[in-house]
Amino acid sequence: MRTVVVLMDTLRRDHLSCYNPDTACIAPNIARFAEESCRFDGHFVGSMPCMPARRDFFCGRTNFLERSWGPIEIEDVTLPKVLFERGGVRSHMITDHAHYFRIGGENYCQQFNTYEFFRGQESDPWVSLIDDPWQPERYFGDVKRQYQCNRTRITCEGEFSSVKCFEAARRWVDENEGAEDFFLMVETFDPHEPFNVPQDYLDLYGDDYDGPFFELPKYHRRDEETDAAMAHLHHRYEALITMNDRHFGEFIDRLKAAGMYDDTLIILTTDHGYCFGEREFIGKNYMPAYNEIANIPLIVHFPGGAHAGESRSQLTQNIDLMPTILDYQDVEIPETVMGRSLRAVVEKNEPIHDYALYGTFGCAVNVTDGRYTYFRGGRDQSKCFEYTTSLTTIRDWLGKGRGDQIEAGRFLPRVPYPVYRVPSGPEALVKDGGTYANEDHLFDLETDPGQTVEVEDEAVLSRMEALLVRGMREAQAPEDQFLRLGLDV
Repeated sequence: MRTVVVLMDTLRRDHLSCYNPDTACIAPNIARFAEESCRFDGHFVGSMPCMPARRDFFCGRTNFLERSWGPIEIEDVTLPKVLFERGGVRSHMITDHAHYFRIGGENYCQQFNTYEFFRGQESDPWVSLIDDPWQPERYFGDVKRQYQCNRTRITCEGEFSSVKCFEAARRWVDENEGAEDFFLMVETFDPHEPFNVPQDYLDLYGDDYDGPFFELPKYHRRDEETDAAMAHLHHRYEALITMNDRHFGEFIDRLKAAGMYDDTLIILTTDHGYCFGEREFIGKNYMPAYNEIANIPLIVHFPGGAHAGESRSQLTQNIDLMPTILDYQDVEIPETVMGRSLRAVVEKNEPIHDYALYGTFGCAVNVTDGRYTYFRGGRDQSKCFEYTTSLTTIRDWLGKGRGDQIEAGRFLPRVPYPVYRVPSGPEALVKDGGTYANEDHLFDLETDPGQTVEVEDEAVLSRMEALLVRGMREAQAPEDQFLRLGLDV
């Protein structure tokens, strides 16, 4: 069996016509792929943002209740390793996601038999310039020196690292034409910010903005950004989707030409969404986990074209992708996996979950039953601890300078190793849970899909709180999390 996963970072589902026929975003190849595939409407994130989401996918279980951004841990049982060690299935990753190669992103690519990395995204320490590169005098958001250095080598479409990823994927198909058993993961950082895109794609959106430079927004509540600037930023994001769509389509066409499409499991998804001024928020992480961020696309081409053009509304999450791939590859699913195979959803139209639990470490813990969403904010952040066997986090050492506060012991019953217990500190991705990200909210998605009107119903609140507690128990959340959230259990 052949499996291909395409993960485009920060891809909002409402920008894809298969989810939103009224979208202005131009992505005809994804639309064509969706017609030949099954669309999942109730698909939610688990852990956020980038690396926590990938640990969910690699391990089939949620990360965010135990720790923030971090590496693959010593106890982790991962999809590529299981495929090879139990099924003899070789794997290859193609990526331009620089976080895999920074502190805090260790051991992800190394799970694969082989991998390729294309340089230059975001502040990837790639291009060295002693003198400062060009930087705009007037701008909204931020301008990062290292990315301005990197973009001196990104002067045409073919030099964008995401384009190189799809080019490498096409080359890989040529070199492995006719292969039967493999797992190929093609991952592009685009359409993640900075929203640098060739002008030809921006022109498709009639963008005539002439204000301050704006490609890299700061994550904050909108203040000085003008309506014109926000429209321009959104156009840049849409244009990046359009560029990715073109090269995704060429990759799919290459699979078809090689006779490696029809009988292949092909998954298209993302790690999370993004806010472009909805409720005045820009970015992600620091605000409540609204559906613009949490309800993500999942489009799956099943072998033989089964269920093409169909959709499913049952709740699913990215932790379900590992057991799904193992199921279709006929490899035993490890006991450590919390997710469940999509086979019952697709073939029998049956639910596999009655809730989805999701969030960012240290922020609100969120749960949906498909009808309601409940965000439960922290009450006592002093009860927020990270549990890990590896003291690294995003671009930094976890607990650095606070060694006297770190304990080691067998704190996690499911982990057969001693772990560090580290009080959440200044290196956390969202400091103290953020101003907005630890608020309580309760929404009715059926009557209020935009999540703008709070539900005032004690019976619903009580039921969703009980569902949250159950979900945390089933996820084997540390007891500290219940204390942090003020849950009487």
